[in-house]
Amino acid sequence: MARIRLLNAVAFASAALLSASAALAVNVTTYHNDTLRTGWNGNETVLTPRVVKNGSGGQTFQMTASVALDDQVDAQPLVVQGQAIQGQGTHDVVYVATENNTLYAIDANDGTILLSKNFGPPVPESALPGGCSNNAANIGIGSTPVIDTSTGTLYLIAYTYKNQVQQYMVHAVDLSTLQDVVTPVKVSASSRLDNNSKYRFNAAVSRQRAALLMANNNIYAGFASFCDIAADQSRGWVLGWDKSSLAPLAHNEMTNTLSSSPDDFFLTSVWMSGYGLAADPSTGDIYFVTGNSDYSGTTLDPVKNIAESAVHMSGDLSTVDNIFTPSNAVSLEQGDVDYGSGGYMLLPGQPNQTFGLGVAAGKDGNMYMFNTTTMANVGTFGIGSCWCGQSYYQAADGTGRVVTSGGDNAQVWKVKAGAHPKLTQVASTGGVGGAQDPGFFTSISSNGDDDMSAVIWAVSRPDGTGQHNISLFGFDARHGATLMSSHAGKWPNTGGNSNIVPTVANGKVYVAAFKTLDIFGLSSGTPAVQKEVSFTRSEVALPAGTHEIYGIIRAIDGTKLTVARRDGSIIVVDASGADKTQRYAEPYLGNGVILQGRFAQNGVFEADMVLHAKKDAAMWPADR
Repeated sequence: MARIRLLNAVAFASAALLSASAALAVNVTTYHNDTLRTGWNGNETVLTPRVVKNGSGGQTFQMTASVALDDQVDAQPLVVQGQAIQGQGTHDVVYVATENNTLYAIDANDGTILLSKNFGPPVPESALPGGCSNNAANIGIGSTPVIDTSTGTLYLIAYTYKNQVQQYMVHAVDLSTLQDVVTPVKVSASSRLDNNSKYRFNAAVSRQRAALLMANNNIYAGFASFCDIAADQSRGWVLGWDKSSLAPLAHNEMTNTLSSSPDDFFLTSVWMSGYGLAADPSTGDIYFVTGNSDYSGTTLDPVKNIAESAVHMSGDLSTVDNIFTPSNAVSLEQGDVDYGSGGYMLLPGQPNQTFGLGVAAGKDGNMYMFNTTTMANVGTFGIGSCWCGQSYYQAADGTGRVVTSGGDNAQVWKVKAGAHPKLTQVASTGGVGGAQDPGFFTSISSNGDDDMSAVIWAVSRPDGTGQHNISLFGFDARHGATLMSSHAGKWPNTGGNSNIVPTVANGKVYVAAFKTLDIFGLSSGTPAVQKEVSFTRSEVALPAGTHEIYGIIRAIDGTKLTVARRDGSIIVVDASGADKTQRYAEPYLGNGVILQGRFAQNGVFEADMVLHAKKDAAMWPADR
């Protein structure tokens, strides 16, 4: 009965919960499996904790195929079973999009590349504002696409660079051919600022990182910034298009409509570390989280600047219905500890719960639980600093489990529903390691609500070695025990976080990373050999006499900075030049920093650019 209550509560977009049949072939057609963003495949009959740990029938859980790709993958792989591929029969297919603007259709079982299509030259790092290094060497398809199996169509947004002009193009492509089925549409939008002047979408300063959402017969996307550079020009957006024609919706949401701010710093980005905008299937309403705006902390406004907030808005994007802004939002602004680093997950309906529930966490490690209608906070839980997103599954007792992954480990929380809902932590995993920002992403597999079968899957950040290795982990969801860990590729572009989401379907786990897709499953043979990939650090050429230096901020006096270099030596930095040209990401005590500039005769480093760097020096490229 518990499963019936859950399935009646909400219509999932993922096929994972459309039937209780053990033989159901599972499709993963959107980021984190469904529009709620639960990350749950509830029809996994093969990969139980016992099998993942010990194998079965002489077979071992291991890497069964490794596929070479043309660039880094920031998008989650998507899976369609029994898909016809033109001229090649029917296959189970995994679709993978790369930062080179290439979409691959790959046999989901043996890793054979069936089709590939490129959607235009990607934008090189050198063309980004300030040469922002919080990315791959190329920026192309950065967000997870979405698939409509009813029409056999995959939707993606490609970032292209033609004649030295950046533009975003929305594509609708046929799953069997990868060819466009509708004429691609250039992303454009405009909105009014509070002084009634018109602000137009600027592709050159906007990063499309949040996974695409399909709901209400529309496709939605969120837009952010590059490294907080060009913050005088960049603002957050939520845009939408009719999925049949790709015609833009009549309304859009620009998250910051202020015409002025103390530091000419606007933003209020929608990025969520790649997590997708969420939608309530019963109402069509949209949910997301916004990041920081002006570091003075004085520009927050519940109408004109919805920074540092969880947002509930109408599906036609005409109204922001409610927002939740944490009580410490000013300090979040002032310290660049923005709320928008984490995603918003809607919980399926719970027994005896009269209103919907949602959760979202950010950099300060607080996860808030909401009444999804009013956005009232009904509980606050410490999960660890979060560049991350939540997952969910249901246990045999009929209640839900929220899986968080702030800091270095995952935690399992039991949902207690009612007028005063709360979460109680019932399990915690070991650490996944890695040397980038805290937090990571999980997916959950189980055979229905049998929590004896539930596995938490996670991928680590790069490990800080010269090889920049990442690993796949499987944890027993009941008590957090580690079932397996295995090398699963590399992530050498360490300035940009590896926000990798493992995809679990039909006895397989898919991990896409830097130039590879690795497939894991049961096999009696020898493990597949990881594809070797070449890597040359992408460096934007520096002007003659200019240096690039990494360090830690030790003191701040206006735009005068004291920085400890990696060898322990101390330099004084005059950052006034960088500040004047909007090549200045506000630095913070104890945080990492990237400096570009020249040494003056008095030994002061005159910075033309100041960017954030990872705190761990293992993530820093060599100074130059």
